[in-house]
Amino acid sequence: MSQASFSTPLIGRDDEFARLAGVLERARGGDARAVLVAGDAGVGKTRVLDEAAGRARADGMIVLTGHCVDLGDVGLPYLPFTEVLGVVAGDDRFAGVLAAHPVVGRLLGGGTDAVSDRLRLFEGIAGLLADLADIAPVLLVLEDLHWADQSSRDLLRFLLSRGILQRAASGAPAHRLAVFASYRADDLHRRHPLRPLLAELVRLPAVERLELRPMADAEVTELVRAVQEQPLPDTTVRRIVERAEGNAFYAEELVAATDTEAGGVPSGLADVLLIRFEQLSDTAQQVLRTAAVAGRRVEDDLLRGAVGIPEEELESALREAVGRQLLVPGDGDTYAFRHALAREAVYADLLPGERARLHGTFARLLAGRGRPDDTAAERAHHYRESHDLAEALAASLEAAAHAHRVGAPAEELRHLETALDLWSSVEPAARPSGEGNDRVTLTLRASAAAAHAGESHRAVSLTRSALAGVGHDTDNELAARVRYTLAGNLLDVDSLTAAFAYSSEALSLIPAEPPSRTWVWAAATHVLAARQVGENETALRVAREALRTAEQLQVTDARADLLISLAGLEGGGRRTPEGRERLREARELARRSGNAPVEMRALFNLAVGCFESGDLEGCLPWLTEGLDRARRAGLLSSPYPLEMRYLQLLMLYTLGRWDECLTAAAADTEVLPAAGGYTAAPALYVALARGDFEAAERARVLLRGPFDWMGTLVAGIALTDAAALRGDAEAAVEQMRSTVAALTDDAGTLPDATVRLAALALSAVADLAAELRLTGDGTGARRWADTATELVELARTTAVRGGDGTPQGPEGMAWLARAEAEWARAVTGPDVHAWAKAVAAFDYGDDYERARCRLRHAEALLAAEDREAAAAEARAARETAARLGATPLLERVDALVRRGRLAETTADRSSPLTAREQDVLHLLALGRSNRQIGEELYITGKTASVHVSNILAKLGAASRTEAVAIAYREGLITREETVG
Repeated sequence: MSQASFSTPLIGRDDEFARLAGVLERARGGDARAVLVAGDAGVGKTRVLDEAAGRARADGMIVLTGHCVDLGDVGLPYLPFTEVLGVVAGDDRFAGVLAAHPVVGRLLGGGTDAVSDRLRLFEGIAGLLADLADIAPVLLVLEDLHWADQSSRDLLRFLLSRGILQRAASGAPAHRLAVFASYRADDLHRRHPLRPLLAELVRLPAVERLELRPMADAEVTELVRAVQEQPLPDTTVRRIVERAEGNAFYAEELVAATDTEAGGVPSGLADVLLIRFEQLSDTAQQVLRTAAVAGRRVEDDLLRGAVGIPEEELESALREAVGRQLLVPGDGDTYAFRHALAREAVYADLLPGERARLHGTFARLLAGRGRPDDTAAERAHHYRESHDLAEALAASLEAAAHAHRVGAPAEELRHLETALDLWSSVEPAARPSGEGNDRVTLTLRASAAAAHAGESHRAVSLTRSALAGVGHDTDNELAARVRYTLAGNLLDVDSLTAAFAYSSEALSLIPAEPPSRTWVWAAATHVLAARQVGENETALRVAREALRTAEQLQVTDARADLLISLAGLEGGGRRTPEGRERLREARELARRSGNAPVEMRALFNLAVGCFESGDLEGCLPWLTEGLDRARRAGLLSSPYPLEMRYLQLLMLYTLGRWDECLTAAAADTEVLPAAGGYTAAPALYVALARGDFEAAERARVLLRGPFDWMGTLVAGIALTDAAALRGDAEAAVEQMRSTVAALTDDAGTLPDATVRLAALALSAVADLAAELRLTGDGTGARRWADTATELVELARTTAVRGGDGTPQGPEGMAWLARAEAEWARAVTGPDVHAWAKAVAAFDYGDDYERARCRLRHAEALLAAEDREAAAAEARAARETAARLGATPLLERVDALVRRGRLAETTADRSSPLTAREQDVLHLLALGRSNRQIGEELYITGKTASVHVSNILAKLGAASRTEAVAIAYREGLITREETVG
């Protein structure tokens, strides 16, 4: 594509241009690369990219440029790629390549079949670019990604992460291709949808980021003098440089405004832009106002039709606007504002009536083109802005249908919500007719789009709105659909009792005979809801009956969904070989039917089945497959992918791959909606284990807002462990109890995680009980021993499930073993056998918890005077703690080694005391008796007395109190070290 030419040389961007030139050279050699070019509005991104494109073109590369456009809430899917494909289609050299990839024709309006599988579309575009690169090296330029629609962002992610930058497995060179993509850094607010994609892409080895920072004052000065034909006074130049603040566009606009009669420099850029605009002739101003309504770019024929002036006058006006560099000509008979800010300023200056009239003109011109799919979103935008609500409604529905066909759920939702907003403002006779064009059905469609886009609470709200529209005259089948859809959406937001009530209503509205698809799906949803409220017998009975009906009617995806439910209801559940075989069958059925949500449910359950059976490594491939399927379907933020993200991080945490866990969690935080915050919880577990107690406050954030089951669970785990690590037994027990209460269902069923929560709280309880026994507070020790017994009973109860007493998987049983050992420590003291059992139980793969148990096992062995075994366990625990960076655990292990003299230590040369005497001194400062010192240091009271006597002699103290005072004064101990 030809780009706008610039009369001034490229100034101040030598390093940046050199980097881009280097990437182009590597691309020509078969090393495919991508560069994300960031910078504030007007800083010079387009200028640098145009220079690079010119270099590429001169070197024989195929240069393809696509622009993202600010269409407000229009959300035109794949817009920049559609522009690129249009250029390819218009070049006879590439006709054969384009014909080899017919699936991409949907984006050009050349096909009639829907692109229902986005993967085929994405792979088609990747294949097209690869084939073009076989003809000649390719440079793909994508400008203004900050305005990109979600579908374009998804496609770019695919191309860079999987499609065109990767080397072949054989090691052969990748494609001769480079991708340069620009975006406004100053437009990316914290929740901007582009931010997570950028965070993901920059981690790819073939992708780099190039930031165009503001120019230095000397460079701006050079630019100012270069763009102005007549010399400017030094004072004027200095003022322009000051106001431009390193922004090339600002500087050029300020220079262009210096010859106006207004005098001086306007206070804001908008004023500058309008002053330049007002220098044009009246006709040129009229043309620019009209072009501004079309958007950043406008096609020549549309502009001619909208302006409605004689050809000669229009061409003269365009020549004037181009000469002033307010408009630049582009390929395909288009004109574009040289900068988006210029267009925004001109558009804002329009009178309201003028703006509405011109929007109506563009809508009618687009309607006359005969390509409804291609123009629906734009027509909807223009009709709405022109206040032609009936036409806006019709176009919005067309745009929604198009977005659905090309797999863009977020855009589909936006268009459907616009249509619903317009519905009541349009007379019934003027509304689109036909099946499904009623408010209830449209609202159901919008709720489905919201669910697919991951907006669960919005999906619930929309479905409730649909239910409110159901009247006595509504067809029973539609009324049932609304209710079971609402039930499914309520399950996603953990409103379980309400979900069961609505699924029950749905089943009551339609009979099981004659068989129907609606009844099958109502039954499948009821199975899910019944199981969540503890009605397992009902769930099993309905699931078996519905499966028979689904098989009879050949409703493949419903059959898959029911098989998944039955895998958890029958036999030993999803962790058994039989259960997982049923889940694999369900995955294949779902895949065959094209139902991505059901397929992801099957993959999630396969992953959880592996986890529950202790096969952590086997869990990860299912999660990778599930998240990849979600990514291809545009469903990464929907419920099952969210849970898969959490489980993936949990696997990394459990397997000791903590740095990977933190990196992935940081990326997910940028990507996920607020409701998905719980997925990053394993990163909180890592932070706590590494001594970052501020993680507890971050965990509390998950408890804000509407109740979320998973958020409550992971926050409860983090907060209970944090309290235990702080030694706050009361807080640990209270947090454990409140979490279990919040997660207990209406049938009184305790959550499986109760065993883990109880074990964590028991750790703090056992510490306190041991401390109280040591200080002689028998009453307090017994009280906390009773609490320990209460907690261990809860752990025992939840370690087995169901009427047949089926035990939890290896993880649950390991936490039970730890709970039992902590209970014994709280009631009677360290139990070697119990801790050995706990260490062995965590051998299924949880290195950190195994190391924590090893520390306790070492303590128990030391108390039993098995010093050699204690030293071995301490060494093993220390190695794990050091490898993981678990500083608090490492410090506790080292303290045990020191107290128990499990390794040779060297006394601090600055102290007259030996290492053992230093330990005794710390306990003296805490007010411990000789007996208590002996118990804590695993020595006899007599030996402790000898150490105390030695300390008094070395410090020249007459009493224990005086010895402590001297130690403080001499810096042998500090107040912080001896706070009891």
